[in-house]
Amino acid sequence: MLVLKDENATLDVGRKIGALLRQGDKLALSGTLGAGKTTLARGILEGLGYGEEVPSPTFAIVQQYEPPETRIPVAHVDLYRIEDPEEIPELGLDDILDVGAMIVEWPDRMPDSFWSDALRIELEITGDDNRRLTWTAGNAWKDRWPLT
Repeated sequence: MLVLKDENATLDVGRKIGALLRQGDKLALSGTLGAGKTTLARGILEGLGYGEEVPSPTFAIVQQYEPPETRIPVAHVDLYRIEDPEEIPELGLDDILDVGAMIVEWPDRMPDSFWSDALRIELEITGDDNRRLTWTAGNAWKDRWPLT
């Protein structure tokens, strides 16, 4: 468990994760509305070298980032508006993992089996700016997580 005291702490953890991200990685970001999922994703993208503003992909559902703006291709996915799991294959997420990584908000819209080797992060609001970050790290992350 990590305690994130403010938005900068959340961004910092994200940057560290971004520096570790590699092709085929799946990050599942869970938490209530306002828990900091998009802030963490912004930090991850900064850690991958992205220097522009990172919009929430709530309406686009999938926002792609490619080199040279990022070290590796990455998709920032927000499944909040997905109501029918049958819609998910149309997003082409498996193709993304062939060349890059994926950061997914609201991952509970997909089967648990999809996340077996992922880094699953849960953010919980514990105060005005404080967040509690807990995780489950799949085998793909065993040599990279937890952060030291």
